[in-house]
Amino acid sequence: MGKYMDVHRGMQGITADQLMEAHQADLAIEKEENVHFERAWADPESGIVYCLSEAPSAEAVQRIHERTGHKADEIHSVPLSV
Repeated sequence: MGKYMDVHRGMQGITADQLMEAHQADLAIEKEENVHFERAWADPESGIVYCLSEAPSAEAVQRIHERTGHKADEIHSVPLSV
């Protein structure tokens, strides 16, 4: 299992409730791909949302996001952390 940070663009004006709703949608089906979404952050002004997950692959992360209606624009492996 690896750690992944994904980036969603074009979400200007996203609210805390909308971010939580999107995160909950991912959590509801994450086990089907052996993914765990740990946390999400958003900047409503720029429209950028970041999600941190643990998953077997970036493709598994993307499949969950696609199924919940918010495909990631970028997914980056983050093998090092402190």
